[in-house]
Amino acid sequence: EPPDLPHDFSCHTQDMKKIICTWSQGGNTYLYGEHSTKYTFFEEFTQKLIPCTVECPTQCSCSWDINQQRIYNIMMTVENSLGKKTVTDAFDVTHRIHPSAPSELFGHCSDTKIMLFWKHRNKGIKLFCQAEVFHPDGKAELYNSSSTHLQYASITVGELQPYTRYTLRVRCGAAQHFWRWGEWSKTQTFRTEEASPSGKLDIWREITPVLRGRNVTLFWKLTPSFQANGRSISYEVTWEKVEEDSKPQHSSISSGYNSTRIFIDNDPYKISVVAKNNVNHSLPSVMIIPGATGNISTVNELSISDLKEDWVIGADNGIFLSWEPRNTYDGYVVDWCNFPELQPCDLQWKRFGPHSSSALITSASFVPGVRYNFCIYGSVANRVSLLEKKTGYLKELPPTLDPPVKKIHLTFHAVTLSWDSYPTNASQPGFIRGYHVYVSPVQEDCSLKESKKHVLPDGSVLCKYIIENPEEKRYTVKHLMPNTKYKLVVKAYTGGGETPITNFIYIETPFDSNTLYLLSLLVIIPSAVAALCHWKMKW
Repeated sequence: EPPDLPHDFSCHTQDMKKIICTWSQGGNTYLYGEHSTKYTFFEEFTQKLIPCTVECPTQCSCSWDINQQRIYNIMMTVENSLGKKTVTDAFDVTHRIHPSAPSELFGHCSDTKIMLFWKHRNKGIKLFCQAEVFHPDGKAELYNSSSTHLQYASITVGELQPYTRYTLRVRCGAAQHFWRWGEWSKTQTFRTEEASPSGKLDIWREITPVLRGRNVTLFWKLTPSFQANGRSISYEVTWEKVEEDSKPQHSSISSGYNSTRIFIDNDPYKISVVAKNNVNHSLPSVMIIPGATGNISTVNELSISDLKEDWVIGADNGIFLSWEPRNTYDGYVVDWCNFPELQPCDLQWKRFGPHSSSALITSASFVPGVRYNFCIYGSVANRVSLLEKKTGYLKELPPTLDPPVKKIHLTFHAVTLSWDSYPTNASQPGFIRGYHVYVSPVQEDCSLKESKKHVLPDGSVLCKYIIENPEEKRYTVKHLMPNTKYKLVVKAYTGGGETPITNFIYIETPFDSNTLYLLSLLVIIPSAVAALCHWKMKW
């Protein structure tokens, strides 16, 4: 086949010493030896052939030394025994500078800046350079140099994070008659210096009354704006009395911990927590603990049992809370335990702004059938006040155990059942909403007065009575027949329903002698009289 017309034919120089022409190689001509493709270069202005050796590893190129000539009109001919093609490129060589990649990168770092230096191979050419900075999150930024350079150059990269690794590379272009950027240098990684931690810690507390004072467990976590800015972080807790001059007490905690416990007496205290590295410490996070009387603290802090506890129901992705907003607070805090049945319970907290009045609390630790308790606090001037309490489930489940039923009174026509010991507290997998009492004669379906019909999967029919008060744990089933066997069961139900009926208790109403006497009067005596009359008539 004849040769293809070369694509992307272009000529440039890297150092004003050699001209390099490049182009994309065409398709295979399937000609070899003396019939293979040959290239010739001809300069139109001087009318001279240019001696040049073509190399085509991936992209074809050919180069030759520059003389005093600056303006060129290069014609390249591609030819084989089946045909030829020509392409041209006219240019001013000073307008076609494509610098080689910078080398020997090194830098000087401060906590927020990197001054990057490198060396040019293109001596005598004024260059304008650009640095690309790769951040730890993968984001890349470009920085342009503010001046032109000859052999040595530098760029200052600012607004960086302390004690952070950055990867940089550099490329350059001609400062005069810019044509295109040169090749990128090899990348170099630098780490900025340490600085004081920035931002504050988010702190919280749990207060437990003890003899002659209180145990305060302090917790802290990093806020989104917090930066450690150093290789190692530790924490320091300071506490002192608010209303009198006292020597502050201190406690240092290593980086592997996010809580500590201190003892304070019943006076008001100011507690602060800071994060420290090798340079300095962060701004303090402060909390005021109000005073207490004896072993019982003020209503604002510890009288949780005095507040009404509202029920809340969860959704698939969390538990929704709402509260009444108050104008006196600059924010709200909600706390809860991820594992309320364990100690420690993994106390969690979340802060909300002054205009918030609801929140969806989510946690990977929330599971169906566990009751979670939430306390809502108002915060102002580093003080918090307990406002509301909520309790609820991510999802309610049916009770796992049936009430332990006792037969406390049995008559000819009624039975009274009791399950006083059945708990309705947080041990249940849902809020106990009430009870269902099921009853039926053993030998037949049930049809007692004042009951609802309930059909079992096997088709048998039970009588159903509904108790909607979870604290009402006694019920009398009426309208029974004497001398009859009955089966009964009591089921507690929650928002998650109740478990299937599997086990019954059995009772037998006593024999009613009065009924037998009445039967005698109504049946036997009339029968005797009738027989006597029949005998007399026959006589």
